[in-house]
Amino acid sequence: MKKELTMMTLALLLLGGCSKSEQSAEYLPTPKNAEVTAYEGYHLIWNDEFNEDGRPSSDWIYEKGFVRNNELQWYQEDNASVNGGSLLIEGRKERLKNPNYEADSKDWRKNREYAEYTSTCVTTRKSFQFMYGRVEVRAKIPVASGSWPAIWLLGNQWGWPENGEIDMMEYYIRDGQPSILANAAWGGDRPSHAVWDGATIPFTHFTEKDPDWANKYHLWRMDWDKDFIRLYLDDELLNEIELSKTYNGGWKGNTENPFNTSAEGFGDYILLNLAIGSNGGMPDDSQFPLRYYVDYVRVYQQNK
Repeated sequence: MKKELTMMTLALLLLGGCSKSEQSAEYLPTPKNAEVTAYEGYHLIWNDEFNEDGRPSSDWIYEKGFVRNNELQWYQEDNASVNGGSLLIEGRKERLKNPNYEADSKDWRKNREYAEYTSTCVTTRKSFQFMYGRVEVRAKIPVASGSWPAIWLLGNQWGWPENGEIDMMEYYIRDGQPSILANAAWGGDRPSHAVWDGATIPFTHFTEKDPDWANKYHLWRMDWDKDFIRLYLDDELLNEIELSKTYNGGWKGNTENPFNTSAEGFGDYILLNLAIGSNGGMPDDSQFPLRYYVDYVRVYQQNK
C-alpha cells in the first residue's frame, strides 16, 4: 500500500496535481513557442499572443469607472494581467468609493456611492483598427451567475450605434437561461436606437455535447468581407450577417453602412471585457473571483 501511494503521489506531481484530461491542450493556453496558425490566402496583420508576463502590452488601453448598461463593475487596470501564456481579466467582489458620486444625480454612473465589484475592459482603440478580415480569439470564459464576458468590436467614427457593433462573443442570461450570443448592430432612425441581427444559442447546446465545456479554451472566429460577417465558435457557424441590409437608418442623416463603408479613416477596434450584473444576472458572490482567460487575439486579411 505504501508503494502504491508513493507512485500515485509521484504521478500527481508530474501532472501538476491535475488529471490527465486537465493537462490536455484544450484545457491550456497555446505553448509560448507555438507557431501562429497560417491560412492559405490570408496574411497576419496584428496579433497578441499574451506571452510576456506582467501587464498587457501598450497596444491595449483601459476603460475606467462605470461605463455602460447599468453594469455593477468598476473598470480599472488592476484586474488585468498576463501570466502563463494568457491574459487574465478578473472580476472581483470588492468595494470602491465612486469618485464621481453625486447623491442627487439621475445618472447611474454618479448616484452610486460605491462600486461593489471591479473588473477590466481593454481595447485597441488607440493602437489598431481595421476593416475586413479574419479575427480569431481563443478564450476560456466564466459562466457563473453575474458573468458577462465579451469579445466585440466597435467602429472608430460616429456615435453608437451608427458606428456599428460586432459581438463575436457574449455570454449572459437571455430569456431566463444562460446563452452565448453572436450579434451585429447598426443605427436606426432615432437616437440610440440600434437595429440588431443577433443569434442566441442556449448554453445547454454546448454543455449537452461536452459537460466540461466551461473548463476548456474555445476558438471564436469572425470572417468579414464586403458581403458578409460570419461568426463562428469552434468552427460552428452561429450567425451570418448580410451586409446589404446593415445601412444606418438615417438618424442625423447617417445612412452609411458601418460594416462596408468608404468613409476615410474608418476602422473597427477590438474590446475584451468582463462585465458583472445587468444582462449577466445577479452575481453569485460565492463564485468570485471570476476569471476570464484569453490565450490570443489574431487578425488576418486576405491577400490581394
